[in-house]
Amino acid sequence: MYKILDVKDTVRVDPEKFSMELEDSVYESLREKYEGLLRPEIGFILSVEEVTNIGEGRVLPEDGAAHYPAEFKMLVFEPQEHEVVIGEVVDVTEFGGFVRIGPIDALIHVSQVMDDYVNYDEKNDSLEGKETGKRLKNGDLVRARVISVSYSEDNKVGLTMKQPRLGALKWLEEDGEDESDEEE
Repeated sequence: MYKILDVKDTVRVDPEKFSMELEDSVYESLREKYEGLLRPEIGFILSVEEVTNIGEGRVLPEDGAAHYPAEFKMLVFEPQEHEVVIGEVVDVTEFGGFVRIGPIDALIHVSQVMDDYVNYDEKNDSLEGKETGKRLKNGDLVRARVISVSYSEDNKVGLTMKQPRLGALKWLEEDGEDESDEEE
């Protein structure tokens, strides 16, 4: 889930940014401090969107930088269990497929791809259902449900497509389960 968060923090502005406008130097310093970080309590920090307030700066002893209290908005991505996501398959292996959802790649384990016995086709770099003949390959768009989120050394997000209205979008369209059915 994407969210915009209102945040208050003190940011250190290096002396080389003193020639910039205050708003620009604080904004750049916040971007350097936060963008690209993972904070388990809020998710993946994608960007600092805007600085809404800057307080009075202070210079600390033995630190030539200025420290400003600031209020700002940041865009974060935090996958939630049970959330339905749409992503693109970016890698297929014998144990499953990796799907890019937002800034991360989540795993659909081979046991969670479909209600069918699934074989890995190394030649075509795809997963194929034995009975259905459905294939999952790189570049496919899929709708999946988040079933696990783990922030540790290896950040892991697990997905499933074994529920109604989930799977490769091309399968859903072929089965008449595309999004246009939901509007009727």
